[in-house]
Amino acid sequence: MSALRLGVVVNPTAGHGRGARRGAALVATARARGHEVVDLAGPDAATAVRQARQAVVDGLDALVVVGGDGMVHLGAGVVAGTDLPLGVVPAGSGNDIARVNGLPTHDPGAAFGRIEQALERGDDGARPLDAVSVGPPGYAQREWYLGVLSCGVDAAVNARANTLTWPRGTGRYVRALMTELRTFRPYGYRLTLDDGTTWESTGTLVAVANAPWFGGGMRIAPQARMDDGLLDVLVAGPLSRAELLAVFPRVFTGGHVHHPACTVLRSRSVLVEPSPLGPPPPVAYADGERLGPLPMRAEVVPGAVRLLT
Repeated sequence: MSALRLGVVVNPTAGHGRGARRGAALVATARARGHEVVDLAGPDAATAVRQARQAVVDGLDALVVVGGDGMVHLGAGVVAGTDLPLGVVPAGSGNDIARVNGLPTHDPGAAFGRIEQALERGDDGARPLDAVSVGPPGYAQREWYLGVLSCGVDAAVNARANTLTWPRGTGRYVRALMTELRTFRPYGYRLTLDDGTTWESTGTLVAVANAPWFGGGMRIAPQARMDDGLLDVLVAGPLSRAELLAVFPRVFTGGHVHHPACTVLRSRSVLVEPSPLGPPPPVAYADGERLGPLPMRAEVVPGAVRLLT
């Protein structure tokens, strides 16, 4: 195939060092095959984003990210709403977006081969995915995510899991949950959907899902699809600590959605606000990355990201 100009962003710390190794292998392989590689990595995520956006202006055939869902989140924020396709070489602990889309998660050579083949096929090689524009209501500044926004006990667990170095994968979330349960009390929520429907209650969990999985394979919204133009909004009413412990294992199979306290709402947009009915919910996370405190408005944009599959 003809030579490509690829912008590459690597998270060297992803997967306990897998990111650095797979990133180096990707760059070496791409250059050996005659492609031009523009290294867009920086000392921090903000620098990488600035460099990636400038590279988009300068001209690329694709933006390729090497890492976990956090790097996919970064890449989506750069390419969303543009014609530039996004390639993913998984190297994280969870790799949920890659798994949902059938990308190789343990073979960086195969992942890069998919990227090359997809680019060779042109428009037919990129899968249009919905992306979610999110931010505080009334503010022009927005972020993008592809997976799941969480702002309940799952967000508190996510924040704590990010501070842990062991165990790997979903084991970190189980350990973090055990710690969070010591002080857990149901939070106060008010949700407003695009048709004006509201849900206000104390609750355990609110997840605004564009993808079915998060946290390394937990099926938080098992019926969510990344190309249907809708968000699956999972709400779990107030659960005691014992009930939460009983329900949590079902998240790995998606069986939690059948619990009487759980409801799945579908909408193109949702406003999530704190309610005085309970304590303020935790800071919101999306794709495992910190967004900020509520309120947050999330709105799905159909086909906003073209993923090379």
